Amino acid sequence: MRKLIGATVGLLLITVAACKREQKAIERATVEEQPELAAMLEVANPKAGFQLIKGFYALEGNAWRWTAKNFSVVLRAPAAASQKGATLRLKLNIPEAIAAKLGAMTLSAEAGGVPLPAEKFAQAGDYEYVRDVPASAFKGPSLTVNFALDKALPPGEVDRRELGVIVTMVGLEPK
Repeated sequence: MRKLIGATVGLLLITVAACKREQKAIERATVEEQPELAAMLEVANPKAGFQLIKGFYALEGNAWRWTAKNFSVVLRAPAAASQKGATLRLKLNIPEAIAAKLGAMTLSAEAGGVPLPAEKFAQAGDYEYVRDVPASAFKGPSLTVNFALDKALPPGEVDRRELGVIVTMVGLEPK
């Protein structure tokens, strides 16, 4: 009986070790297959999808994406950003239907854990949220930027998604 239990435990340990090796190989292959991070993203670019890490919906009209109330991207840090900082740019649109239902909206962001000033958008239209990102936010070759709207259209019967704004481009420019 003890031999049977010992053999079963040994087999289980070998199986677990093999699964961990397989998982690491899958992760390594996945990372190797991804294109290089871009500093500037047109959200319509199919290669940009892996950088849109939270709160972005599928591409629409081959040009833009809806966001949820909270959305995040990971961007390649521009050269010398850890010494000079960079400029964050987000091109967005607030459709008339959203503005009519929600009124003014406020967008805030944090880049690499550093809060950036919020901006209030009083009406429908095309906007560009532009903020300086200090050098202290850059701690490696990439930067995660988290955006937050103070309100969004809740899911409904026609569209089951939470709808924030429409985004066409997001990125970091060197200073």
